[in-house]
Amino acid sequence: MSSNFDLNKLVRDSVKGLKPYSSARDEYVSDGSQMVFLDANENPFENGVNRYPDPQQRSLKTVLAEQKNVLEDQILLGNGSDEVLDLIFRAFCEPNVDNIITMPPTYGMYKVLAGINAVENKEVLLTSDFELDAERIFKAIDSKSKLIFICSPNNPTANIFDKEAVIKILENFSGIVVIDEAYIDFAKTPSWIESLEQFPNLIVTQTLSKAYGMAGIRLGTCYASSAIIEILNKIKPPYNVNQLTQGKALDHLLAGNKTKQEVQQILEERGKLAKAMIELDFVKIVYPTDTNFLLVKVDDANKRYNELLREKIVIRNRSTQPLCANTLRFTIGTPSENQKLIATLKALG
Repeated sequence: MSSNFDLNKLVRDSVKGLKPYSSARDEYVSDGSQMVFLDANENPFENGVNRYPDPQQRSLKTVLAEQKNVLEDQILLGNGSDEVLDLIFRAFCEPNVDNIITMPPTYGMYKVLAGINAVENKEVLLTSDFELDAERIFKAIDSKSKLIFICSPNNPTANIFDKEAVIKILENFSGIVVIDEAYIDFAKTPSWIESLEQFPNLIVTQTLSKAYGMAGIRLGTCYASSAIIEILNKIKPPYNVNQLTQGKALDHLLAGNKTKQEVQQILEERGKLAKAMIELDFVKIVYPTDTNFLLVKVDDANKRYNELLREKIVIRNRSTQPLCANTLRFTIGTPSENQKLIATLKALG
């Protein structure tokens, strides 16, 4: 851990003294007994969703804590990972004063959230082989640098970053390092959640939108020290995860091996798709991937994107991103969707 890390110095003064809103469901927590609830000004007529949801999502956190081998007070849940990331900004970054560091090409919401929160975004490009440039990152750090965002596996480059480079940043940065693991379930590398006890300045975010196939319910997860989670809980909206989302997520997490089976099939399809892409004349590079997508360098990305669109196949053109000229991003679909994609690409010539 960084010898200069002091969580208390990083928290905004306005947040330090903040007393979080206490909702009716915070003040009385049901033990499962049959009660008459007249405390929250709800409609009393039962329809399945007439009551407020658990503001701390306790049942969900119990399952996640067991599955991720963490304590329940090391978990924060949000309305998608984007809400979690926004809460991190609001807890630690003073508007028009502090800055963050990001490493493009990467997930675009870090930059958007910096703008929304009036926080300077210092960008340090990845190396030409899409790795972290630790020395340039350290040169960019100043006394107002509060957060470093590392997306690993990275979007859009699809790779896991070198472990030693990440450790170097964690050990030498006195601020907080946020590792975004939206795609970790597709990688062979262990999650950084396993390193939470070693690095108190580490926050790990994950999501149920990718491997778990639940993008529609909007549930993001955050893992950190109980001290960091306590700070984030001060500023989160009281009922930020609705009852339908909590119930659906809980059912899915308890469903056994469904996610593992789907991930395995996606990985198998990824291999087939990558092999087929390499054989195409207009494909220059199929980059290594630790995700559920392929980043592919082609002869003319705009041309190939439009050709596929005319065949009713929608992909992402990433050519506007740094270091990503003439690249297309292909999400791994179902076997039939992938077969259609391959056949269409072969016909393009």
